[in-house]
Amino acid sequence: MSRITTAAIASLATMQNRPVLAQEPKTDKPVKQIDIEQFDQMRSQKDTVVLDVRTAQEYKQGHVPGSVNLDISDSRFRQKVAELDKSKNYLVHCARGVRSARATKIMSPMGFTHLFDYHGGFDEWKKSGKPVEKPAPGH
Repeated sequence: MSRITTAAIASLATMQNRPVLAQEPKTDKPVKQIDIEQFDQMRSQKDTVVLDVRTAQEYKQGHVPGSVNLDISDSRFRQKVAELDKSKNYLVHCARGVRSARATKIMSPMGFTHLFDYHGGFDEWKKSGKPVEKPAPGH
């Protein structure tokens, strides 16, 4: 069986006077993994977002100062991620690196080109004595 290419489909659609739908550019580029020191250094840079993909409950128990929480287990995770500014740098982390790897695999083909996976996770961050932010009591 022969392979049908995107160009062939576009050609056929054009010949039939049907509009060709533009596809979002996909990047199959592997996401760069970063360690704790790289993460700490990069998190304060301009146009950088620290994206915590743990649950809201985990986030409330403590998080990296200035981070944004977007729970990967939320059924609307893809929809919420699609609304983010793709021009920014995203440092993605979870507790130990499993969920952040999953999150970056979802985000990469969506057009996020400045994507970094902090594989050590919040557990490593906390154990190393780095700053942890917690909500005020009663919140």
